[in-house]
Amino acid sequence: MAARLSEGMLELVARRFRALGEMQRLRIIQVLEQGEKSVGEIVAAAAGSQSNISRHLQALYDAGLVSRRRDGNSVLYEIADPIVLELCALVCKRTEKHIMQRLPNV
Repeated sequence: MAARLSEGMLELVARRFRALGEMQRLRIIQVLEQGEKSVGEIVAAAAGSQSNISRHLQALYDAGLVSRRRDGNSVLYEIADPIVLELCALVCKRTEKHIMQRLPNV
């Protein structure tokens, strides 16, 4: 981290990281990487129940990672902060590298 953060800022940063700490939420992020989607589309693509996906979407929304808007009877979600996609790509790349380093040479 570049600068010392206040306690309040540290809590906000921790909240964002916690929001990404659930596999289903990462699936939702992957789905939304393709663009804005309705809850029904997210449910179908992420293979979860409506109530479960809605709960995870709320957590992502509360953390400021996704935004939502009403369109008639539908609620549409999209990535609110594109940096989350870069962060996920970075973590995925480093995780893959870590796994490859641990594999025995055959």
